[in-house]
Amino acid sequence: MATQGADQLEDVRGRREERREGDVTIIREPGRTIIRDDDRTIIRRDETQRFRDLGLEGRTERRGGENRTVFERADGSRIVTVTDADGRLIRRTRLDRDGREVIIIDNTRRDRPSDRFSDEIVVLERPALRIPRDRYIVDAEQADQQLIYETMVAPPVAPIPRRYTLDEVRYSPDLRARMRSVDVDSVTFESASWIVPAGQVQRLSVIAESIRRALQRSPNEVFLVEGHTDAVGPDIDNLSLSDRRAQSVAEILTKDFGVPPENLTTQGYGEQYLKVPTQEAERQNRRVTLRRITPLLAGQGG
Repeated sequence: MATQGADQLEDVRGRREERREGDVTIIREPGRTIIRDDDRTIIRRDETQRFRDLGLEGRTERRGGENRTVFERADGSRIVTVTDADGRLIRRTRLDRDGREVIIIDNTRRDRPSDRFSDEIVVLERPALRIPRDRYIVDAEQADQQLIYETMVAPPVAPIPRRYTLDEVRYSPDLRARMRSVDVDSVTFESASWIVPAGQVQRLSVIAESIRRALQRSPNEVFLVEGHTDAVGPDIDNLSLSDRRAQSVAEILTKDFGVPPENLTTQGYGEQYLKVPTQEAERQNRRVTLRRITPLLAGQGG
């Protein structure tokens, strides 16, 4: 598996193209764009590809500067994903069989027309924890089903000042820190690989059951699947690896356990948030984390 992962990563690395736009570096690779701006680096992906990889049939039409992709489902409902020319998600909605539309994610920029992702970073005071740390960041391997579910649906640990865009949530650790999270340490990855080992797939069933249970209570919840790596290797490779790990887990949650794909979104963070503080190879750092972000997108709770 490690050799296969190394071969896959080498293929991605060999197909990268880099250019400069002013003081911003843009690196394109298959299915993803890496952007370095003001010493910060983020990764974006084609927001429709996960749905296609799951076998959903989609048709895309161009409307102005936006792409509108509609995915049909067997039950007659449709998922509509609107992206800009670069694949950045603008809006995701669900249309039921009667044509009634429900907004799942609205990522429309409200205050700034700037394309610089650094403008989307929100700085807030880190919340004071009033709960035990092992109930704030829950280790899935050590937690039971009920604790994982309670963590998934828990309210914010501090007030949410306003509604935030998905990009603001993705790029702002201070925002994400307002929601409890589950470290899915029951699933780890081989070095240089984003493939979930076959023997670990079933370990995601507990996570999936908690998400499905949360969606029965509130069907428009949004969960962020965050990918992470250890600190070995170039940071660009690690960012790409982590993003692909997050997508791999999201696909399994849908394909194997029936979690609706529109209620999931993914983001890779590379080696930025090490669980074990070491620069050496460390399996525990090659993981995903999952948290509910609906209150951040809606500006509710706390």
